[in-house]
Amino acid sequence: MKKLKSYYLHVKHPHTMERKWIFPVAIASIISLFVLFLTTLTSSDGTPLLPLRRHYSFSSSTVAAASSIFVESKLKPVPVSTLPPPPRLAYLISGSAGDGLMLRRTLEALYHPNNQYVVHLDAESSADERVDLHNYVNSHVIFRRFENVRMITKANLVTYRGPTMVANTLHAAAILLKEGGDWDWFINLSASDYPLVTQDDLLHTFSNLPRDLNFIDHTSDIGWKEFQRAKPVIIDPGLYMTKKTDVFWITQRRSVPTAFKLFTGSAWMALSRSFVDYCIWGWDNLPRTVLMYYANFLSSPEGYFHTVICNAPEFHNTTVNSDLHFISWDNPPKQHPHYLALDDMQRMVDSNAPFARKFHHDDPVLDKIDAELLFRGPGMLVPGGWCIGSSENGTDPCSVVGNTTVLRPTAGARRLKSLTNHLLSNENFRPRQCK
Repeated sequence: MKKLKSYYLHVKHPHTMERKWIFPVAIASIISLFVLFLTTLTSSDGTPLLPLRRHYSFSSSTVAAASSIFVESKLKPVPVSTLPPPPRLAYLISGSAGDGLMLRRTLEALYHPNNQYVVHLDAESSADERVDLHNYVNSHVIFRRFENVRMITKANLVTYRGPTMVANTLHAAAILLKEGGDWDWFINLSASDYPLVTQDDLLHTFSNLPRDLNFIDHTSDIGWKEFQRAKPVIIDPGLYMTKKTDVFWITQRRSVPTAFKLFTGSAWMALSRSFVDYCIWGWDNLPRTVLMYYANFLSSPEGYFHTVICNAPEFHNTTVNSDLHFISWDNPPKQHPHYLALDDMQRMVDSNAPFARKFHHDDPVLDKIDAELLFRGPGMLVPGGWCIGSSENGTDPCSVVGNTTVLRPTAGARRLKSLTNHLLSNENFRPRQCK
């Protein structure tokens, strides 16, 4: 009944319900207009009499006191780096009988937590020497922490002048592709090699380089090598014997191939991951075909990778004609390098090269390189941006690990930058590629 009465009043007297709202609405409108009028008025100095937004003026001391209260005032924006991330390098360091201690020293001079390493003592070395190296790698605190040093425990028999050295290099590359995670360049070295720059120098300089470049000394002008290496047919006993003996020749000679063009150069190189992947997988069969040919080629390490890369359309424009080494060759015919000594120190530095060879074990020049170029103490790793420990009283600064992506380049980075600028200049880069 009440609902019906309410409905009746609303239907019969609608104006009675609406009139009670007219007076409040009118009062609110008048007040709003008055306030709006006041905001248009200003004082004689131009200041609004009724500002909608208040302006505050503080003294510098007041601002400083206030800013010390709030945590946000102490926060600074993190600068965004415009540099590309540092590359990662994958090394093969190989040696033979008696090279165990020198290989360890070379590894320590080359070490960086973000790189990958494969070390190999060939089957000519004694079991005790290989066990010593294996125990060293597995017991080193930093190596164990980052798990980036691997030893080929089933040693290969390697003949320097035969194809077994190429096979060993491909073996290490395959391990690094399978187990080494992400890396950008593969660098093969021996226990007779030694760095002339720190890894921070090398990583800093290579950060700005295209990752598809291949540093490989090469030429198609094989000259005297055509008759002394390409046409003779050799057999490497390391392919099928358990004891190392030198290669031997057979009486039959062969002609120079016509299916591909021969190239030759240095056995030491820095190859891009994409090219190494191509050599292992060989999806168009060229790497396998060339490998079969070089199985009977004298000093095949100085021709196999060079011939593959320069005959592969996908890669022949990626070559930088340098092995990144300082080598003091006999002259002629540049076949056997001299051992480097203290007298060669300045020439090594002036070459701007990141590596040098060959060195006698524990030659005094290595101590000089450690002290003046690598800043490395005896038996220690080369310090870099990742090492944040103290170096006082002979302490190894790398015993305390910081951010492994931080680089602390030295003067070696400037020397190496000068070299790469020269190699990649218009006068040297394209004109010296595969032809």
